[in-house]
Amino acid sequence: MSLDHRLPAELEELRRTVEAFAHDVVAPKIGEYYERHAFPYEIVQEMGRMGLFGLPFPEEYGGMGGDYLALGIALEELARVDSSVAITLEAGVSLGAMPVYHFGTEEQKREWLPKLCGGEVLGAFGLTEPDGGSDAGATRTTAVRDGGDWVINGSKCFITNSGTDITGLVTVTAVTGRKDDGSPLISSIIVPSGTPGFTVGAPYSKVGWNASDTRELSFSDVRVPAANLLGEEGRGYAQFLRILDEGRIAIAALATGLAQGCVDESVRYAKERKAFGRPIGSNQAIQFKLADMEMRAHTSRLSWRHAASRLVHGEPFKKEAALAKLYSSEIAVDNAREATQIHGGYGFMNEYPVARMWRDAKILEIGEGTSEVQRMLIARELGV
Repeated sequence: MSLDHRLPAELEELRRTVEAFAHDVVAPKIGEYYERHAFPYEIVQEMGRMGLFGLPFPEEYGGMGGDYLALGIALEELARVDSSVAITLEAGVSLGAMPVYHFGTEEQKREWLPKLCGGEVLGAFGLTEPDGGSDAGATRTTAVRDGGDWVINGSKCFITNSGTDITGLVTVTAVTGRKDDGSPLISSIIVPSGTPGFTVGAPYSKVGWNASDTRELSFSDVRVPAANLLGEEGRGYAQFLRILDEGRIAIAALATGLAQGCVDESVRYAKERKAFGRPIGSNQAIQFKLADMEMRAHTSRLSWRHAASRLVHGEPFKKEAALAKLYSSEIAVDNAREATQIHGGYGFMNEYPVARMWRDAKILEIGEGTSEVQRMLIARELGV
């Protein structure tokens, strides 16, 4: 029996299409957006027209009929050029639309998914709270039934895609009651943008991902219909754990793209930059760095694709997703550091893509579960 890791023809076509888009459309423009800390609406709209936001969703809801492997391939190719654009897609699909697809009623799916799949609106995932961090179970935001409404009070932080001009909804986790032992019942509720009492804060001043949208949210007596409950009451925490498991595969693909982009830029620079009369790529010290960077990116790609394959085939994938997310995020940081070192002083200049990659890499070890959380999950899956 032999293993063939080559992509099927349709996925290779997708990869090439997104690769061309990333180099021809994203690369020439994104640096200017990044330096202004501006959201790239023009680029996002083009991604919507390409169907990227609908990649893993059925055609009946406006999607492209693909799966998580297709999404990961698109994310990797985008992140080879820029992570702000890639995280906008990742959050819009994995965190914005997937909760509606997995847990929404048919009416909720019909209302939201066509717009989300087409990139007409973006969805956001309101989980993290200022005092919670990795302890997502320590939710303090509350939602109380009042007649036919939920009344929501609380706050969320670090929420991607939550304050753009095309943001349509935020799915919020909130405590809706208590179990017999006093522990919270956490539920998920859809809050449309513009709902009275729902306030979106100013954009954060971030180290990286400067062309993506990240904000704090507050809810003061926000009223939404009871029908906006997403899934079963009291099952919100379990629902979002599933969403995070899937999202870790997507983040692993994005991190792989950043790691590979560091290789791409460093190889190009090593061939062009001359020192002491010859290209620096002729020096064994540089060659070894490049070889190690390529090894890490290649291994990372195998890891996230393995996790995605298990997900697509309906097999358990929690451990594999955690492994992929942990490894890919850490080697993205390693590759970004080495790429900056290879570029020398130029690697510290924002006009070079590796400077942007260096700034973007660190958050990959934090978002959607820190490296410490991934190690905890892997150990649990090993039975210890």
